This record gives sequence, C-alpha cells and structure tokens, in this order.
Amino acid sequence: MKNLKEVPVGGTARVVKIHGEGAVKRRIMDMGITRGVEITVRKVAPLGDPIEITVRGYELSLRKADAESIEVE
Repeated sequence: MKNLKEVPVGGTARVVKIHGEGAVKRRIMDMGITRGVEITVRKVAPLGDPIEITVRGYELSLRKADAESIEVE
C-alpha cells in the first residue's frame, strides 16, 4: 500500500486506513478524510509541503506529515 504523499498531482485515490493516534487521527477525520472516501491531489507546494487535495467536494491543505499517515489504494 502507499500513502497519500505518494499520489501524483492530478491523481485520485481511495482512503484505506488512517494511521496515527488520538488528536492527530481525530483532526484528520474531522476534516472529512475517512475510510472509503475518494481524494484527488490538486497541487503540491514547490518545496513539497503542504499538499492541496479535494475531498467530499471541497479543497483542503494537508501537511506532508499528515499525508504520510493516510494509507490509500
């Protein structure tokens, strides 16, 4: 399996699992990123951090460290 950080710009992936503990995992889930949801990578900043994604019809920016904790297929 790969993580969200490895998805290329313009690519789409489905969330399989969110790794992490407590508040970090809860914050990611509160943003609408849950198991089974489809995510499209829209942009990546020049230095690779943050990553802009589209999830559930809205745009969201994630830190690279948070994107690494989201397992996708």
